[in-house]
Amino acid sequence: MTMRRATTIAVAALLAACGQPDAVTSSTTPEILGSTVVGNPDNVLAALVTADVRHGDSVAVRYAPPPRPTLDSVTPAVTPEGDAVTVPVLGLLPETRYALVVVAYSGSSVIAGDTLRFVTGALPTDLAPYVASGSDPSPGYVAFAAGPYGLVIDNTGRVVWYHRFPNGPGLNFQAGPTGRYFARPTTPDPTDRDPWVEIDPLGNVTRTFGCAGDLEPRFHDLIAEPDGAYWIMCDEVHTMDLSGMGGVANAQVMGTVVQHVSATGELLFQWSPFDHFDITDLDSTSRVGVNVNWTHGNSLNLDGDGNLVVSFRSLSEITKIDTKTGAVLWRMGGLRNQFLFQDTPSPAFTFQHGVRLTGAGRMVLLDNMGDPAGSWAERYVYDETSHTARMVASYGSAPPVRASLGGSTQDLPGGHTLVSYGPAGRVEEYDALGRVVWRIDGNPGYVFRAQRIRSLYQPGVGSPR
Repeated sequence: MTMRRATTIAVAALLAACGQPDAVTSSTTPEILGSTVVGNPDNVLAALVTADVRHGDSVAVRYAPPPRPTLDSVTPAVTPEGDAVTVPVLGLLPETRYALVVVAYSGSSVIAGDTLRFVTGALPTDLAPYVASGSDPSPGYVAFAAGPYGLVIDNTGRVVWYHRFPNGPGLNFQAGPTGRYFARPTTPDPTDRDPWVEIDPLGNVTRTFGCAGDLEPRFHDLIAEPDGAYWIMCDEVHTMDLSGMGGVANAQVMGTVVQHVSATGELLFQWSPFDHFDITDLDSTSRVGVNVNWTHGNSLNLDGDGNLVVSFRSLSEITKIDTKTGAVLWRMGGLRNQFLFQDTPSPAFTFQHGVRLTGAGRMVLLDNMGDPAGSWAERYVYDETSHTARMVASYGSAPPVRASLGGSTQDLPGGHTLVSYGPAGRVEEYDALGRVVWRIDGNPGYVFRAQRIRSLYQPGVGSPR
């Protein structure tokens, strides 16, 4: 078996693994006939342990840097295919010696192999260091894009995982519920379409994909589904005569199309603003040039009823769309607002990013420009029947910062909220009372999207978007 094939098998098994086995499937004592360890050329903080195991239901690796007396760290268990198995070991320290032991399980029987020795390499010199602190951070890690890298840090700011993209990840680096990472890098050829890229926890590119109908994929958001299908935003450009409304005769108007595409590339659903919106939905000062960024979709959500909720930044609007008929069910915010905002400043939000549904009739978003004093993460409750909405909480950095574009929010357990302020250079986590309980210290640079994940082995699985 080649290492490439072993790696693929390990990752496939890893996505189905959830820790130590708890079901008795065999009573035969397992045997470990041999084991080896090699580094991961994509990531010096990872190792690949390959073992020849007979009669094993599952295999894990225990490890620690010497001289720690016990190997108290353990990987998730992997199910062998045949007798060979490769187990990834992720999140290691750089330039550190490790002792590793393969452990095989078969029912109630457990056997350990020989001790392996491994030394990790140095981090890339162009990978920026981070420091983070806080009194009560949520457990897990934080993923984001930085320079040419998609990376993950722990709650101290230590980089625990990274992948270098040849031309950078394209600002947005996110983990999906499928256990993969996703990015939409920019290619060197300005005339081609820039596809999304799917990366597994070992840094292997497992697929590239994009929009149907030769449209340009937008990097801002993606919903990946377990069967390989996905919801994606795409750019569509129409030439329009806007001279009668203060614009130019041959304006290039860009609208955001939303598509649902199957794993095999079949177009399952498409919605275009050119069929449902009007150019005058955009304020007059923003439609005077040759290039008009009409809608600027920047986040996608599937509501509990199966319909879409889409954020359109240029319109300062959040829109709900029927995924069977394409009908617009409601419009919140902007010039075509259909909601009555109660006990909420006016305007409620402007040029928003990171809209996330947090439950029935609930959402959180980053209000980028609604308050001249700074940008705020805001929580809303709303009633789709009465078309009423109310801001119930807002959180901001101190002193306030203005995220002129970009940024994200993430609803976390216990009422916590993770917020990135885009180019303002702040990433902070707040508790339910709005207190900062974790932050990246200093200026981390432009973090378009920050996302907490629970596991390096199954990134995004079981984590809120």
